[in-house]
Amino acid sequence: MATLSGFYGTLAAVLAMVGIYGIISYMVVRRRNEIGVRIALGAGKISILGMILRETLILLGIGLVAGTGLAAVAGNAARAMLFGLEPFDPLSLALAAAGLTLIAMAASAIPAVRAADVDPVEMLREE
Repeated sequence: MATLSGFYGTLAAVLAMVGIYGIISYMVVRRRNEIGVRIALGAGKISILGMILRETLILLGIGLVAGTGLAAVAGNAARAMLFGLEPFDPLSLALAAAGLTLIAMAASAIPAVRAADVDPVEMLREE
C-alpha cells in the first residue's frame, strides 16, 4: 500500500508541475503585449520575473489553503490506513506544502524567463 501511495504521490507531483506550467505559460502568452509595453517603458527583467512569480505564489497560496482544508477532512476518512501518523499531521502537511512550492517555482520559471525575454518592438508592432 505504501509503494502504491508513493507512486500516486509522484504522479500527482508530475501532474501538478505540468498543470502549473500550462497555466503560467498561457497567462504569459495572453499578456505578452502588456509585458512588452512594460519592458518598453523601462521595466527590467527582474521586475518581470518577480511579477510572474508573484502571481504564481498567489495561486499557490489559494491552492494550499484549500488543499490543507481538504486534507484535514480526508485524513479523518483515511484514519484506518494511516499507520504511525495522525489524521492531521502538521509535519507531513508542511513537507507537502514545501514540496508543492518547489514544484510550482520550478514549473513557472521557464514561462517567467520567456516573459522577461520578450522583444518590446515586436510586441508593439503586433498591437
